[in-house]
Amino acid sequence: MRRDVDRAVLHCLPARFFYIDLLQEVVEHRAAVAAAAQTEPQQPVPPQLSGRTLERVVVHPLVLLSIVDHYNRVPRDTRKRVVGVLLGTSSRGTFDVTNCYTVSFEEDDKDPRIWFLDHNYHESMFSMFKRINAKEHVVGWYVTGPKLKENDLDVHALFNNYVPNPVLVIIDVQPKELGIPTKAYYAVEEVKENATQKSQIVFVHVPSENAAHEVEEIGVEHLLRDVKDTTISTLATKDVFNLLPNLNVNELIKAFAVKTNDMMLVIYLSSLIRSVIALHNLINNKMLNKEHEKVEDSKPAAVPVVAGS
Repeated sequence: MRRDVDRAVLHCLPARFFYIDLLQEVVEHRAAVAAAAQTEPQQPVPPQLSGRTLERVVVHPLVLLSIVDHYNRVPRDTRKRVVGVLLGTSSRGTFDVTNCYTVSFEEDDKDPRIWFLDHNYHESMFSMFKRINAKEHVVGWYVTGPKLKENDLDVHALFNNYVPNPVLVIIDVQPKELGIPTKAYYAVEEVKENATQKSQIVFVHVPSENAAHEVEEIGVEHLLRDVKDTTISTLATKDVFNLLPNLNVNELIKAFAVKTNDMMLVIYLSSLIRSVIALHNLINNKMLNKEHEKVEDSKPAAVPVVAGS
């Protein structure tokens, strides 16, 4: 019996050693993978939206008009920036920005670390907007650019308290070139290649575009009809200006001067003749009045007749 047990144990030893060797290989493989992950630089991971990666940001016309109006009312002709909150929906990796409102914002030009954003006003405004449209929620914030500044990361961190993975949209209110005046960014944690260096938060660009619903397109068309820009001319106005004569010719300038002088002379003579006729009529009227007075004086006076004489 003891010999049978020893034979069974000896028979199981090779399988036991096989599993031990296999476990050692697995441990060594995991250690190699971990070491390779530490040496290779990690790419920034974009934020997730309902299980999908953020792919684009769509800005509607109402948002652009509100931001331009905010800029023209507050810091026009200055270097100040305006800041506000973006409202909309997020689905299938797309931020659909449909509305916005302004927020009081101040920053120090000398020290970018000093800034103020009235988050209490933001909270009260969002509560009122939520009563009107419950589907819209905070998707991020906007700022008038045209470029990023150092304190934008700090402001972006503040909006992380209200929405996970907010988006920053920079609006160029004074574009110098034709194109989309919006640039969208989201924040990611960038891991350094050197393990001794700390990771930092950086902005990563995300594609943005301008789109509108059918109702918004009708409103924009009616708005453009009332916009009169003298710098933009149509083909009809160009043809009219092309048909105008060249006024820089000396002969044409002399002809205009002679014509103007002739017209002014006629006007002067007409005024002079009108004055002479009026004076002549006045003299004739005086003479007629004197003749009537003489006739009245030359008539004999009537003598009253007394009865019974």
